[in-house]
Amino acid sequence: MILPRRLLESGAHTTRFAPSTTGYLHLGHALHAIYVWGVARAVGARVLLRIEDHDQSRYRPEFETAILDDLAWLGFKAEAWEGGAVLAQRDRTARYQALAQELGARGLAYGCDCSRSTILARTGTSTGELRYDGHCRHRGLPLRDGLTWRMLLPDETIAFDDLLLGPQRQQPSRQCGDPAIRDRHGHWTYQFAVVADDWDQGVDLVIRGQDLLDSTGRQVLIARALGRNSPSVWLHHPLLPDTATGAKLSKRDQSDAIMRRRLAGEPPDLILGEAAWRAGLLPEQAPLTAAEAVRLIHLG
Repeated sequence: MILPRRLLESGAHTTRFAPSTTGYLHLGHALHAIYVWGVARAVGARVLLRIEDHDQSRYRPEFETAILDDLAWLGFKAEAWEGGAVLAQRDRTARYQALAQELGARGLAYGCDCSRSTILARTGTSTGELRYDGHCRHRGLPLRDGLTWRMLLPDETIAFDDLLLGPQRQQPSRQCGDPAIRDRHGHWTYQFAVVADDWDQGVDLVIRGQDLLDSTGRQVLIARALGRNSPSVWLHHPLLPDTATGAKLSKRDQSDAIMRRRLAGEPPDLILGEAAWRAGLLPEQAPLTAAEAVRLIHLG
């Protein structure tokens, strides 16, 4: 695959491989690793490894162990971050808390006692993403336990160039309204935690699946509110569908878990070759080492 060089400024870049600990890695993650390390190699970026376990209600230590083992077995190695080899979101609570309180002090975050059902009762049936209507914006509810914490988003259109998909325009206030940054159970949300982590780790090149494309604009706005004025460069790559259902592969149903194939004695080059072939990066299925797989990504 050839990516346009013009969208990447000169200088060192940092990206990350950041799986969540809600299940085992599957073939889609193998493809994601090819893109992450492939783009990083093409532009001279370093790759950090992050464990995204912001939702501790779904965290399982065996998933984290399998993720680290699978990644090493496939042949992908991340660089050490200055704060440690691997950043885990479970260790970041104090940082998230401080950032949220700062937003609250500036009038950019507020407490919300609305449930999904009450939002739907006011706004009608939702056929896509649930949009919050701003009901609690001016009620003066504090950032306290038992309430959802939300961030106030400006009514602004965000434009960015995706390395793969080209020019994009999004209006987060119309897509999602004011996003939650912490739920009523005290769990930090993906949208907030990932932005804080990217900022603190100096991540300026975000490579991820196209299922997350719609969240890019709101993350740009969250980052700006936290103090980051230079947005990241983005690349959203295709997903691998489940061959049986056509839906995207999911860790929740343990689709085609790499760990199971590894323990069954299947070699890693067959898995990487299958992932690259199914994504259209190879004309026919053939074994690939990690070193060979990353060379499938080029800059034009």
